[in-house]
Amino acid sequence: MPQINADPAGSTLTQSQIARVRKQAEDYEGVFLNTLTKQMFSSIKTDKDAMGGGFGEETWRSMQAEQLANTMAQNGGLGLADQLMPDLLAMQEAANNQSKIMPNMGAYK
Repeated sequence: MPQINADPAGSTLTQSQIARVRKQAEDYEGVFLNTLTKQMFSSIKTDKDAMGGGFGEETWRSMQAEQLANTMAQNGGLGLADQLMPDLLAMQEAANNQSKIMPNMGAYK
């Protein structure tokens, strides 16, 4: 995973914000990979004598797909998290700047 640092000159992002955004990008990639792996596992036909079939096997396959997807995302995955990082960091920077421009606006503070 490439390390992305905020530009120190003029940036409002803290290292904790960058780490949180990175985690969110990896989580998003994990959800995407989970969808792909669940679809992949759904196409596998098993012999009822070998794995038992039924609800237990379906549950196990679902958990296996989720764990596989999360592990893939945490170890680089497809690179979606890396591609999302610049846009997510820009949105976080904009949110930081927005709160400086209009502090405590509206009925709810």
